[in-house]
Amino acid sequence: MLLIAIILSSSAFFFYGINCLYSPKIAAEFIRFGMNKTIRLLTGYLQLIGAIGLVVGYFCLPDLVFIASAGLTLLMLLGFAVRIKIKDSILESSPSLIFAALNLYICVAYYSKLTLL
Repeated sequence: MLLIAIILSSSAFFFYGINCLYSPKIAAEFIRFGMNKTIRLLTGYLQLIGAIGLVVGYFCLPDLVFIASAGLTLLMLLGFAVRIKIKDSILESSPSLIFAALNLYICVAYYSKLTLL
């Protein structure tokens, strides 16, 4: 189950990270959110870094999975907050909350595997 969660999350964030950097549709969404190009690019890069961190961490460094999933959880909680702030519907806001929960699950599961403590 945990491997499936990592594959799902890393795949989705890799896809959305690329789209965040290059898609005119996503650029228009960020304008609707009241955010500038710098925030959009930062978000895209953070999504890509998180996706890569999940994959590399799974194979090489469990601490990296914990850090990446914690970062993606925070990123998605902030995304959910923005959606609520601009009064998007629950249906429009739900993907960010679902991905926050998925990454929180990964983060909690990897907490016991930390070697940094």
